[in-house]
Amino acid sequence: MTQRLVGRTALVTGSSRGIGRGIATRLAAEGATVVVTARAARPSPSVRSGSVQTIEGSLDETVALIEEMGGTAIAMPADLENAEQRDVLVDSVVQAVGGIDILVNNAGFADYSSIEDMTLATFDRTLDHYLRIPFRLSQSALGHMRKQGAGWIVNIGSSTGLSPIRPYRDYNKTSGDVIYAAAKAAQHRFTQGLAAEVLDAGIAVNAVGPSTAIMTPGAAALLPEGYETEPVEYLAQTVLEMCTAPAAERTGLVTFSLHYPWAAGIPVMTLDGTSELPRREPPAWSNPNIKPLGV
Repeated sequence: MTQRLVGRTALVTGSSRGIGRGIATRLAAEGATVVVTARAARPSPSVRSGSVQTIEGSLDETVALIEEMGGTAIAMPADLENAEQRDVLVDSVVQAVGGIDILVNNAGFADYSSIEDMTLATFDRTLDHYLRIPFRLSQSALGHMRKQGAGWIVNIGSSTGLSPIRPYRDYNKTSGDVIYAAAKAAQHRFTQGLAAEVLDAGIAVNAVGPSTAIMTPGAAALLPEGYETEPVEYLAQTVLEMCTAPAAERTGLVTFSLHYPWAAGIPVMTLDGTSELPRREPPAWSNPNIKPLGV
C-alpha cells in the first residue's frame, strides 16, 4: 500500500454497498479516514416502481470491512433526500473527524422507465440524486476546502450521459434510461463547470464513471441478461487517482474506469491495496464517445 491519503479525510455517499463501499475501502487502504454514509446503518427499504425493496448491504458492514484491513471508517447515517439531514452532513463530518479533504458524490437512484410511462415523482427523485444532492454537498464542502487551500470532489458519472451510439442499439430503444442518462450528462457538465470556478482555490473536481457497468446489488435488476460488466476495483482506483493530484494538474475531467488506467498506464490494485490486478483493456463495444484520458 502506498498510503497516499494518510492524514486526509473523505466522505463517500451511498457507501453501504456496491460502488460506494468499493471506493470507501480503496481510499481507506491508502490511509484516509473515511466517513461512510447512507440512509441508515442497517439495510433500509427503498421504493422503486411503486414497490418497496430492501437491498442487502449496510454501513456497519462497510465499517467492519475497512477496520478488518486496518483502516479507519466512521458510519454517519443520513437520508440525502431529507434537506435537514443533507444540509448538516458535511459540517457533522468536519466536527467528527476534524475536516474534509475529499467528497465523493456516489449515492444514486435509478428507476428506469420510458418517457411515456415515467411518473413525475421518479423524474424529480432522479434529478435530486444527480444534481441537487451533489450541488448541496459540494456547496457545504467548498468553504472547508477553501480554508485548507486544497480539496478533491469526485462525482460518479455514467457512460449513459454521453451521446448514444448510432445506429441506436436495442438497449437504447427499450431500457428506459433517458432521464437517468440526462441527469448524468448534466452532472458531467456540473463537474466541469465547478472545476473552473474553484481551480484557483486549489480544489479539484472530477467525474468517474464505469466504462461498461458494475454488477452491484442495486444494478442487478436494471442490466439486461448477459450484459458484460467489470470489477469495481477499476473504478475505485480511478477515483483514487482523481483524489491525489493537485487541482492545477488534474481537474475538470470526465473519466471512465477501464479507459483511464489503461491509457495512463496506471496499476490497478485490489481494494485493500495489497495486490495488483491484470491490465484490463476497454471492450471494443464500449461507447466510442469515451475519451481514453477523459474530457
